[in-house]
Amino acid sequence: MIDFFALALTHGLLALACLRILLRSDLDEEAAPQRPAAPEPPAEPLPGLRTRA
Repeated sequence: MIDFFALALTHGLLALACLRILLRSDLDEEAAPQRPAAPEPPAEPLPGLRTRA
């Protein structure tokens, strides 16, 4: 037999979560996406150290 309480509880919690997400005020904001900062150039190697290619 199906446990109606468990079904009602889980579906109720899912509906509550969906309502809370849909009623958020920041969903209506159309902000421009932030661009990441330009990467830093590689540091100069220290004198006397060899680097392998």
